[in-house]
Amino acid sequence: MTARRALAVLGVGVAGSQAGHLLAYQLRFGDAAQQLQAAGAHAYFPAVARTAAGLVSLALLAAMLIVGAARVAGGRRIEPGSSPSFVRLLAVLFTLQLGCFAVQETAEALAAGGRVGSAPLLLLWGTAGQLPVALAATLALRWLGARVRPALAALRVRLTLSLRLVPTTIPWRAWPPATDLALSDGIFEHSHVRGPPSF
Repeated sequence: MTARRALAVLGVGVAGSQAGHLLAYQLRFGDAAQQLQAAGAHAYFPAVARTAAGLVSLALLAAMLIVGAARVAGGRRIEPGSSPSFVRLLAVLFTLQLGCFAVQETAEALAAGGRVGSAPLLLLWGTAGQLPVALAATLALRWLGARVRPALAALRVRLTLSLRLVPTTIPWRAWPPATDLALSDGIFEHSHVRGPPSF
């Protein structure tokens, strides 16, 4: 896995853990989840969740713009490249998200002065919230990962071809007009008179 892919997986995993946190609380507390996540040690959470959702949306739109621009520039469909194994990527994302969830829940409990939830309870609610989000993130990353890199390569090729086709300008030497010859023939003598020329 390249460094760029690792960073993408890390970013999606951290952002996905916030979406999984929302889902876990919604499953566990139902309608009271919104109130619990907006008060006490969870007061920071709505802003973090909105920011994470906004960043993921921005990245998704940028990736789709790149793929769309490559299709328009090339005039054809972009052939997908290679993508990581589904199971491997799902395992990495789920583990990362579950770890973030456990650390976040433990830190929130310690900050509130309460007791930390048991490991089985954290695993149960963490899995219930994080696994569906990790599954969706894996599908999205595989689809985008297989298409963004070939799209960038196609755009790069089109750009270099376009730059090669730009004509180079050659400075022309400007010659002064031959006004002495033109004035001697009488061409400009009656140019201020309106109407058809007289012969």
